[in-house]
Amino acid sequence: MELKFKIKRFDALSVPELYQILQLRSEVFVVEQNCVYQDIDGKDSKALHLFGEADGKIVAYARLFDKGDYFDETSIGRVVVSPNSRDKKYGHDLMREAINAISENFGTTEITISAQLYLKKFYESHGFAAVGETYLEDDIPHIKMKRK
Repeated sequence: MELKFKIKRFDALSVPELYQILQLRSEVFVVEQNCVYQDIDGKDSKALHLFGEADGKIVAYARLFDKGDYFDETSIGRVVVSPNSRDKKYGHDLMREAINAISENFGTTEITISAQLYLKKFYESHGFAAVGETYLEDDIPHIKMKRK
């Protein structure tokens, strides 16, 4: 099934869309990764929400921030693909869409992310380069990465 992407500001999300987004983020970042942390962090209202739907269900998602709203540079966060859809390589589609959306909405291709270390090669394949040392975020190894 082909992935259909949508991008919306927080106040334009429907209640069912927001529910599915938060459900997906919780399923992966809290349950699958066994990480107790506050996913609802007060930053969703500043973000653009990019999500991919297949068969009427949200299966891929990322938050996009303009410079100064999260990092000094534009950024992408909460990158997630449903465990049931990972075999379809939707993560690559999601990152391409996210990079294009940052360019179209914020006028830049300079992007900073805080990447889970095990996904370093994935992000490198999309033009990101590691900056600095690894660090723990919510007890998970991360690395800051930048794309020019």
